[in-house]
Amino acid sequence: MSRLEAKKPSICRSEPLTGERTRASLAALRGLVTSCYGPAGRLKQLHNGRGGSVVTTSQSAALLAGLPVSHPVLKVLTAAVRNHVACFSDGGLFTAILCCNLVENVQRLGLTPTTVIKLNKHLLSLCTSYLKSEVCACRIPVDFSSTQILLSLVRSILTSKPACMLIAKEVDHISTLILRAFLLTIPENAQEHIILGKSIIVPLKGQRVIDSAVLPGILIEVSEVQLMKILPIKKSDSFKVALFGVSLSGDLSDTGEGTLLVSYGVSLENAALDQLFNLGKQLVSDHVDLVLCQKVIHPSLKQFLRTHHVIAVDRIGVSLMEPLSKVTGAWPIGSLGSISPSSYGSIKDLCIAKFGCKHFFHLIPNKTTICSLLLCNRNDTAWDELKLTCQTALHALQLTIKDPYVLLGGGCTETHLVAYIRHKTHNEPESVLQDERCSQTELQLITDAFCSALESLAGSLEHDGGEILTDSKYGHFWSVQANLPSAVNWPDLLSRCGCGLYSSQEELSWSFLRSVRHPFPPQTCLSCEATGSASTLTLDCFTAK
Repeated sequence: MSRLEAKKPSICRSEPLTGERTRASLAALRGLVTSCYGPAGRLKQLHNGRGGSVVTTSQSAALLAGLPVSHPVLKVLTAAVRNHVACFSDGGLFTAILCCNLVENVQRLGLTPTTVIKLNKHLLSLCTSYLKSEVCACRIPVDFSSTQILLSLVRSILTSKPACMLIAKEVDHISTLILRAFLLTIPENAQEHIILGKSIIVPLKGQRVIDSAVLPGILIEVSEVQLMKILPIKKSDSFKVALFGVSLSGDLSDTGEGTLLVSYGVSLENAALDQLFNLGKQLVSDHVDLVLCQKVIHPSLKQFLRTHHVIAVDRIGVSLMEPLSKVTGAWPIGSLGSISPSSYGSIKDLCIAKFGCKHFFHLIPNKTTICSLLLCNRNDTAWDELKLTCQTALHALQLTIKDPYVLLGGGCTETHLVAYIRHKTHNEPESVLQDERCSQTELQLITDAFCSALESLAGSLEHDGGEILTDSKYGHFWSVQANLPSAVNWPDLLSRCGCGLYSSQEELSWSFLRSVRHPFPPQTCLSCEATGSASTLTLDCFTAK
């Protein structure tokens, strides 16, 4: 998408939201995010105009990160979406589309901002209260004794990101791996307050997706040359580990600020090497088997350790320091002085693993909640998108521990809420009018604008010109191809609703989305059928939505 205008610095300005410039900017953002929404969403290619890589994505996190905006209203909206994604990982496009639709709809009403805000807050509280209630018909409790619902949730997240370029078999494989990785992060003896572990995603680009795997512990990539110098690795009992966060290169870059006084005739290089060798002697005398360094280890120290059968691995990076500390139980050592015995840790075993053309040290822990998800995909672009999607899915699974529910996806929750709100405000307007001190007309206008925003959000799932219908019993979302004949028998054309829960073979009646009809009460209290067919459902993260 080309820039509508050159980027300008932020300025403070007082003008109504109904201005033409504001409307055009909102429409442009809405069109962008709407076109990316859902499994059939269109991909966007982002380039900064000054060189660098091209990002192909349909995810809000990547989309907004590469999309600078200058209009103040858009800055507020995109900041809100980024904050939502930072908290929940999922639902960024959902939030952006709903916000744009709401703002555009209320612009046309001509009501005071106070009235608009007050009534929209009330309708929003109606939605959230209903979704949290026991009678909610679009909420399914998560049964942790079964994997069906959790797998359906992960599968729904994966299939909603077309840039991952996964076929059905690959979606099933990655879904299983993500769920397995999530389960490995849960402590075996979990109490009331659970502290989850971490899943580390290890890249392996250019390989088949089906070659992806989950391993307990940590994988550290090493070169083949480095591996040949270390082999063979044989030990009957556990490995004693020292973890260094300070450089062992022997340079003076880590001495900090200040003046360094050096006596005449003293060689700084030799003094640094002597200190490193003294450190190495202590490691050997303490029977350390494995030295891991975040930064660089001096070649002479490496050779010294190797001759004493100590394995030394450097340049592991800051991102692995915390997981390594948890896996080994070692405290990161931050100086070259004497080492406290309590700083050491241990691992159950150390072995060599080869995946594709890469070699790894596999640190197998005694007992831990850290695992490695070795993630493969065909190319860099597809891998980057898959990594982001896997992180989203893992976070969604973690959120189910706090709120053990999922919502029906495929647009069904949105259309069901529309039916619920319209019926509620039509049949019980007195409580709203009394609490919010507004007129019946104002309530009706805001209700129509709010429900229209939800309907437009559900309609954003259709990108090929098809028609969208809702049934008058459950209020669910149904999609059908475009250019229908004038006389049509809906059960012959429809299969299942958007979430997959209900079949068209039931005795249902349908009408087009946004068509005028009398408000009806959608059926509440989800039947036990939902749990039985959970493996085929399209689901959304409860907390994120």
